Amino acid sequence: MLGATLGELLKAVPEHSVKGPLSVRIYGYTYDSRTVPGPGILFAAFEGSKHDGHDYIDDALANGAAALVVSRPVEGRYDVPVVTVPDSRRALAYLARELYDDPSSKLFTVGLTGTKGKTTTTRLLLHLLDLAGVPSGLVGTMGYRVAAPLSGLAADPHRDASLNEAELIPAPNTTPEGADLQRLFYSMVTNGLTHVVMEVSSHALALGRAELLKFDLAGFTNLGHDHMDFHPDVQHYAASKALLFSSIKPGGTAVVNSDDPFSVAMAKAAKAAGARVVTVGLGPSTPAELAGEPSLRASEIELSATGSSFVVTSSSTGERVRVETGLVGIFNVSNCLMALALASEAGLDLGWAGQAVRSFSGVPGRFQPVNAGQPFSVIVDYAHNPDSLRNVLATARGLSAGRLISVFGCGGDRDRTKRPVMGAISREIADYTVVTSDNPRTEDPAAIVAEIAAGMGDPDPSWTVILDRREAIRHAVGVARPGDVVVIAGKGHETYQILHDRAIHFDDVEEARAAIEELTKGV
Repeated sequence: MLGATLGELLKAVPEHSVKGPLSVRIYGYTYDSRTVPGPGILFAAFEGSKHDGHDYIDDALANGAAALVVSRPVEGRYDVPVVTVPDSRRALAYLARELYDDPSSKLFTVGLTGTKGKTTTTRLLLHLLDLAGVPSGLVGTMGYRVAAPLSGLAADPHRDASLNEAELIPAPNTTPEGADLQRLFYSMVTNGLTHVVMEVSSHALALGRAELLKFDLAGFTNLGHDHMDFHPDVQHYAASKALLFSSIKPGGTAVVNSDDPFSVAMAKAAKAAGARVVTVGLGPSTPAELAGEPSLRASEIELSATGSSFVVTSSSTGERVRVETGLVGIFNVSNCLMALALASEAGLDLGWAGQAVRSFSGVPGRFQPVNAGQPFSVIVDYAHNPDSLRNVLATARGLSAGRLISVFGCGGDRDRTKRPVMGAISREIADYTVVTSDNPRTEDPAAIVAEIAAGMGDPDPSWTVILDRREAIRHAVGVARPGDVVVIAGKGHETYQILHDRAIHFDDVEEARAAIEELTKGV
């Protein structure tokens, strides 16, 4: 049975003091005072932006906590051991790594960071590994997978092995708390997995959630305008991303998108860690600092409303592989190229993987078409930052000669600086924009929309404001004419809307389909 004494676990924690017996046996942990699932559970008091776990110590003890980890002195006399550390989150990650016997060291670990493209790229890489018969887990925005797919594994590049969303554990964060990562990896190892593919967010890197991980393989997609509510400036944002590459094992590999100028900084961090560097990009050019590195380049790119094709050339072998995919847009060519490079570095044959890309059906909420028999196109996408919105709208613009209608908002309690920028982008590219609510959270939806509208110039018939997102979608669908394209951006795969401190069910795909059906019934 899993478990160790507190004293055994504390040997792994760099800096701590303890009051109470070290012989208490620990079988698990929690940082939610309401959930102490059984005996031998340690409670770690986290200091958060809204709540402080130290205020809930008595609740945790009443629920049966066997030990406490705190980061500041606590009043009172307790009948359980109290471990004092500088940082409860960091200490708990060390404890969990020891409790679960360092599970990530038993996995081939692939991490991917970047502002855009992480989810599509990691999901495509997982698809390729599944088809190759490699038992692999997933940690990402849309969920975590800790067991092999129910459909099984087979080395067949043509088999339809699209990920079953029902097999995913819901993800509260793109990258979980450091301790939770250890628990997820333990489940993966227990279930016989050998590889894990991770999205690694800048928040997680800056907060040290991935501090205890050593990556065999890491990738960088790009860096754009996002999360400026968390990062003081773009240099801090880039430095946070670079932490992933400082965590590559000596002899591991970094794959960087040389079309992005920040790839140079990522490559520098990787080399300092003793890793080799591979570049990917569209076309022949690459930054001078990376010119001598092995590369995969995409050329002969053909884009259409139903997919993309391109040729991948390896500088190392001279191999040329034609790739065809149902994914639409130049940004998805970059995503495919990154996934192929990571797959190749993970041991898959490049030619085989290039064939297997064709069977990937995409990711829910990522440039997802909604078809209900209407004479115009409707696309739902997760684009929630300026670069993503520009890419999605520019791609949609090329799908039809009709009008482009944009529906989007911006999340509350998040980066406010991007709001007018996104308003200006939609005004520039779309023929008609409907500004609406996204996840307002604790902010006033009207105030958020006003900040978006500040980037759109004087009011005119090319844009309008409809705060209710359901009504905004209905309006956009209602004014669409044959040949038009309606893009509903911002929430993508999400099936909820956050209003104040509660989440209500809301699904852009469902709402779009309902609006289309309502429209066609009225014809």
